[in-house]
Amino acid sequence: MDKQRIETLARDPNFIPGIYNYCDRWCERCPFTSRCMNFALSEEHFSDPQTRDLNNKVFWEKLSEIFRLTAEMVEETAREQGIDLDSMDLQASQDEQERIENAAEDHECCRAAKSYSERVTDWFDSAESLFEQKTDELSLQARLELPESDPAGQASGIKDAVDIIRWYQHFIYVKLARALQGKLDDVAGDSDGSAKVALIAIARSIAAWGQMCEHFPQRQDDVLDILVHLEQLRKKAQTTFPNAMAFIRPGLD
Repeated sequence: MDKQRIETLARDPNFIPGIYNYCDRWCERCPFTSRCMNFALSEEHFSDPQTRDLNNKVFWEKLSEIFRLTAEMVEETAREQGIDLDSMDLQASQDEQERIENAAEDHECCRAAKSYSERVTDWFDSAESLFEQKTDELSLQARLELPESDPAGQASGIKDAVDIIRWYQHFIYVKLARALQGKLDDVAGDSDGSAKVALIAIARSIAAWGQMCEHFPQRQDDVLDILVHLEQLRKKAQTTFPNAMAFIRPGLD
């Protein structure tokens, strides 16, 4: 792929500009992949299975190529806008960015989101035998073909809940950190967009944990503790970003 190809894709009216800036990166479950330039670039550039393997040399070569093309486009844009990249005080900029990142990480929302991700890991580590028992239970139901049982449906429901929880486990922290950095750097619009994605992820996680509570009533107390933590995080995020849910995400809202 070359720079001209990227510019051609960027001009394609089928793609929704900026839709990938405020999504949850879960392409497998997204109905807008056919209208997302980011997805098209990824599919086109990493079409070979080898290029999707992080341990494969081809992957890193492809990534280096994308970096080179992007750097060239940044330099061209800077020249067109009369920006001298060499004149920037990089050290001062780096120090300021580090200050903002540290302040965001120390915010109560980020601390709570990080604590949540750790709680998820701990819960699944402690529930390993529970999942084995549930698998045996559903397998028995399937063999007995009990008239009012639906082992396949239960298994699918559990898998969906686990997939959602695991997908957003660290995502919530990342998006809240991004939102807080934008807020501290006076990029209000962008911060509200990132915060909205985080709030959506929290809501979906709460729903998924609700399903887990139904499937594993013997762990109800543990699950309820996590749900309370998530609800507190949701309220803190809403208070910090009161306009987040009003943000209109391109193509998604």
